Amino acid sequence: MEMQIRTEQPKDYAAVYEINRAAFGNRDDEAELVERIRLSEGFIPELSIIAEVDGEIVGHLLLSKATVVGETMEKEVIVLAPIAVKPEYQKQGVGSKLIAEGLSRCKALGYGLVLLIGHPSYYPKFGFKPARAYGLELKKFQVPDDVFMVCELIEGTLSHTEGELFYPKAFFV
Repeated sequence: MEMQIRTEQPKDYAAVYEINRAAFGNRDDEAELVERIRLSEGFIPELSIIAEVDGEIVGHLLLSKATVVGETMEKEVIVLAPIAVKPEYQKQGVGSKLIAEGLSRCKALGYGLVLLIGHPSYYPKFGFKPARAYGLELKKFQVPDDVFMVCELIEGTLSHTEGELFYPKAFFV
């Protein structure tokens, strides 16, 4: 299987919508989230990434801006959500390639931290660790400690960042 990873283009939007529906049990929630993020000020076009096999879009990853607010600081960070792979292409490395490319692009753009809510046995292989252990908090979503994770892309960023992660309003209907 030869896979190409590239930046999403407007012509891909309908296919990306369908991938997000299919990957999440034919629900529209994640597909509509992608559409809201694209229209928000947190959208970074280079961080909306497609995986293609033989010209067919089989996966999509979206990374966008969020904010960590502490007592003495406010820091722009990146959140990973959602990631979707067509069901027939899952467990074949598509998601891993998208995440690796996304993290590489975030670092190249100067973003030191990526946060997410995700599966505790999947994301650590990319460098994600439980975020609350580093003084980061998430109050808007009630999730266990092991699913709220952070990945430090630029050394030292984590030691200078503490407070509550605020997802942008695009994440809330």
